[in-house]
Amino acid sequence: MGWKHIDTGIRSAAANMELDAALLSDLKEEEDAILHLYEWEKDSATYGHFIDPKNFLNMEGVKSSSLDLAKRPTGGGIIFHNCDLAFSVLVPSTHPNFSANPLENYAFVNNRVIGAIEQMVDFSAELLPEEPSPLDEHCKSFCMAKPTKYDVMIQGKKIGGAAQRKTRDGYLHQGSVSIGFLSESYLREMLAPQTQVFEGMRANSFSLLGEKWTSKELEEARRELRAHFVKAFNDL
Repeated sequence: MGWKHIDTGIRSAAANMELDAALLSDLKEEEDAILHLYEWEKDSATYGHFIDPKNFLNMEGVKSSSLDLAKRPTGGGIIFHNCDLAFSVLVPSTHPNFSANPLENYAFVNNRVIGAIEQMVDFSAELLPEEPSPLDEHCKSFCMAKPTKYDVMIQGKKIGGAAQRKTRDGYLHQGSVSIGFLSESYLREMLAPQTQVFEGMRANSFSLLGEKWTSKELEEARRELRAHFVKAFNDL
């Protein structure tokens, strides 16, 4: 009952989410816990199982930018994957690292995430002990606009968030670490008008590279962070 790492490569947003759903349904056959890493064919965003993106995004902007949208098998809000590291952790209910308490599972996974992130920054990271109030109701539905309990924080801002789904056979934890900020012009095009989501993102989120980054810097940081993730979970 150890850990294994799988990398399923570059796929569409829907295909990545379908893979996670399939891995969750197959957990009863697994003895080992799984760190699942993957990438996106194009600029993508995913949204929680109970979210209707049409209520929160400017669908004309989504269409004109060819943003690839997909529903996650977990809950939570909308998150853009253009400049993050997305990952999943699956833990069978028979595994020693499984807890029946979802918050304990969040803390377990995100403490490993902290170990990986701290290899790349000069700041300490910590788990958020309590949730702050959102700037507006829309902010509740965007992962990086509203921190939630046990998110990964640096200097009081969120760098890593996640959503979980638990079954009798184990749980799926889908997470994201912010590597770079999306530009204001891009976000204004994607977000529904007359909300404070952009302001919530800027006020509450931290990224490894900040606002100014190149595609090369993004890929180098993503590759380095992936390596730290593998080590953080393999060292358990």
